[in-house]
Amino acid sequence: MALEHAILVSLLERPGSGYELARRFEQSAGTFWTAPHQQIYRVLKRMERDGRLRVDEVAQQGKPDKKVYSVTADGRAALGRWLDEPVEPGSGRRDLAVKIRGAAFGGDRARLVAEAERHRQAHAELLNRCLAVERRDFPDASERDTGQELRHVVLRGGIEAERATVAWLDDVIATLRRIGEAP
Repeated sequence: MALEHAILVSLLERPGSGYELARRFEQSAGTFWTAPHQQIYRVLKRMERDGRLRVDEVAQQGKPDKKVYSVTADGRAALGRWLDEPVEPGSGRRDLAVKIRGAAFGGDRARLVAEAERHRQAHAELLNRCLAVERRDFPDASERDTGQELRHVVLRGGIEAERATVAWLDDVIATLRRIGEAP
């Protein structure tokens, strides 16, 4: 998936400025998409130039005008084409997994344990942010519309993926420690 598709989905959910879009991605705790602000603005400009987005200038008092982006018919069609394309399962890279397997052939096990602990901490923090987003944005299941249900199911997938990753890293750390003690 390209950032372009994440932007199209977010702007179809609700038009907004580049800053607002970046904040939405940050508030989704990375389960939907993460990207630096500069990258988002570059893609927004390209998508506007390509006719996939429309921009409206909104006057603000005491501030520069705000550019509010919305999806054009061409943008909606591009998203529709992409939605119909298959996605490769497990397309994410797992560099840490390669390092763990490579530990049988050398390297400093204590450093690898520390690296696995660092990854575990990062994933535990992301899990906690995802759970906070769920509590904040989805407190009452009976009052959700279709869009909210779909956003929530994506968030739940992120929560479960982070739980699984934390559990896996606990296993990795325990295994590395156990084999590090073996004669």
